[in-house]
Amino acid sequence: MPRQAAPMTAPGKITDCLERLKGSGLPQRDDLIALLSCADEKELKPLFLAADARRKAAVGDVVHLRGIVEFSNYCERNCLYCGLRRVNRQLKRYRMSNREILEAAFAVKAAKIPTLVLQSGEDSFYTTEKLCSLIQSIKAETGLVVTLSLGERPRNDYHAFREAGADRYLLKHETASPSLYGRLHPDSRQENRLQCLKWLKELRYETGAGIMVGLPGQDAAVLADDILLISSLKADMAGIGPFLPHPQTPLAACPSGMVLPVLTVLALVRLACPTINLPATTALSVLHPEGRKKALAVGANVVMPDFTPPAYRRLYDLYPGRTAGSEDTELIMETLKKEIICCGRTLQVTT
Repeated sequence: MPRQAAPMTAPGKITDCLERLKGSGLPQRDDLIALLSCADEKELKPLFLAADARRKAAVGDVVHLRGIVEFSNYCERNCLYCGLRRVNRQLKRYRMSNREILEAAFAVKAAKIPTLVLQSGEDSFYTTEKLCSLIQSIKAETGLVVTLSLGERPRNDYHAFREAGADRYLLKHETASPSLYGRLHPDSRQENRLQCLKWLKELRYETGAGIMVGLPGQDAAVLADDILLISSLKADMAGIGPFLPHPQTPLAACPSGMVLPVLTVLALVRLACPTINLPATTALSVLHPEGRKKALAVGANVVMPDFTPPAYRRLYDLYPGRTAGSEDTELIMETLKKEIICCGRTLQVTT
């Protein structure tokens, strides 16, 4: 009678899953779940090294900079996790003037950053005409690449923004799970969110999706589906950071996400989508003082310094701690440059 093989150890399973994942084609859901279920950083080291190697081979050592300006904290949505949610009466609301937005755009250009990210809550005060005029002014006066992150809009709006000169659009899909999406977003539908992402691709935007890791009700299977969805959307970018509970939300008492699962998701997305742009998010730096370095070591290749004027920056209160530290943009940029060079990477700047 042939001898039975000994049961495979967890490290053996991880090695096998990783070897299959490093191959071509769509990753297997079971392999993703196995890797996402691992909580041992040593066992995951080969995954992180493979993701870093894939990043180097696919997109090189350059870290791309995107200067973000958060021009309005008004939001008509009521998402359970977000400090900007409509019913948060403790938040002082603001809208930047066009002149203030343009001045911030000039600051991005002066820092030799080629891309401006305009972000706000879902604020219908900004009509299609107002936003198109703003985009046209920024393009004419700065020549910057313009990325928008304004939430869900009608297809005609996306088309108008594209015609006005917008190049990219970031719209996190939030979660691939229909039931979890419904619980977290009481006044929106997952079908609408996914439809918006399809429209953006049809209109030839460079399109970003993304998630928070550590949400209540999220597990390894949900995260595996998120990675598969990012791949199937052919997303050009994915924003992946930890869930951080905000005290003025229904999820205030929930625990924060953890660093290791965020790094695991980043690494798996890099392997599944080799040429995707992956930011080292501010939220990860809030969770861990070396969060940005850790993200850059597992596949991230984008950093997004904040150029929102300091008086408004503290009011864009998505989650606690995001505005801690220096308000001096020059000092922030110097710190970023040093970190990126220390990681053995090069910085994308314009001449």
